[in-house]
Amino acid sequence: MTAAATSKGAATREAIVDRALHIARTDGFEGLSIGGVAQAVGMSKSGVFAHFGSREELQLAVLDAAAQRFTEEVFLPAIRERRGLPRLRAILRRWIDWLHAGQGGCPMVSAAIEYDDRPGPIRDRVVEYQTRLRRELARAIRMAIDSGELRADCDPVQLAFELFGIELALHHDARLFGLQDAIARADRAMHRLIESYRA
Repeated sequence: MTAAATSKGAATREAIVDRALHIARTDGFEGLSIGGVAQAVGMSKSGVFAHFGSREELQLAVLDAAAQRFTEEVFLPAIRERRGLPRLRAILRRWIDWLHAGQGGCPMVSAAIEYDDRPGPIRDRVVEYQTRLRRELARAIRMAIDSGELRADCDPVQLAFELFGIELALHHDARLFGLQDAIARADRAMHRLIESYRA
């Protein structure tokens, strides 16, 4: 009986986080509230509070879920590609697909924009995930250098920064001007940037 109750509680918590993640994609993290999420999942506020003791705890859970899904949808499929440019391009392509599939913005980018100058647990978690993402991107670039596909004088950290900048511009333009044109421009910018570093 206890195991069944625990399983049901975990499923409920997952459903709440899933709905909250959808809200964060469209309304940003400031758009997350216990009341709004409770209404979206058809629960009482106290029911949501039973799973998340505070709005901040809910926001952190949504950040963790966003990072987990990004890993599952972007990095894990990409690492099946050959080391070097095929893997790097797969990461970038799937990153764009992740933004496209979300029907909103990237929740991690939204959180970074909203909390970049607000010290606290949410900003710390965003910094942790963004640092990890930038490190993995630089790692994929390093592999492309080692495979001889990118020039030996290519700085992986710098190129990761530049590619990250294109993804941020894509996020911005997709929300403001429309997704399709933004994707086309991001594709061209990434291709031109990578070609400029080709061996």
